[in-house]
Amino acid sequence: MEDLLGRISEAIISGDMDEVESLLGQALESGAQAGDILHQGMIPAMTKVGELFEAGEFYVPEMLVSARAMQRGLDQLRPLLQSSGVESTGYVVIGTVQGDLHDIGKNLVALMLEGAGYEIKDLGTDVSPDDFVSAVKERPNCLLALSALLTTTMNNMSSTVKAIDEAGLREQVKIIIGGAPVTQDFADEIGADGFAADASQAVKLAKLVYA
Repeated sequence: MEDLLGRISEAIISGDMDEVESLLGQALESGAQAGDILHQGMIPAMTKVGELFEAGEFYVPEMLVSARAMQRGLDQLRPLLQSSGVESTGYVVIGTVQGDLHDIGKNLVALMLEGAGYEIKDLGTDVSPDDFVSAVKERPNCLLALSALLTTTMNNMSSTVKAIDEAGLREQVKIIIGGAPVTQDFADEIGADGFAADASQAVKLAKLVYA
């Protein structure tokens, strides 16, 4: 079984969706538990993808291919994980802030976080502060991930943090931000809990601030 889990990891890293699906089927038929496949085969694969990205051996396209292969596997396992009561690492609300329609970076972060075992609620793009507040009210004690690609929409990150605070939810949620123009100084300025420059760092940051 260990060999099969290793092959699942390799298939995810290489982005071979059909191979992932086939190997998962074999593993399940052999009696492997969905939780073991996730934690011993799939999540380690995405950890390795993050390491390869940070080492300069993978770039965004390779990360996307691997993340999509991971997504294929998660789609296959999700019903089994839910029925067996396997707990997620945590709950993440993610979205691109109001006025910004860019989603490639946000989508990659969502895929990488899901690959790390988090349950994801993706609100999409052009998300108003009120919509973020509503999503947090549904699941307090979550991680809120805000994305912006434009300098003109960065201030809507600040508006969202302020709206969360005014709703009395700030102590119940950790907030991380990211996007091309975003910096750690800006995160500090608006009262976010952290900044990630890319999807790989977003996973590390999530684990750091949202234990």
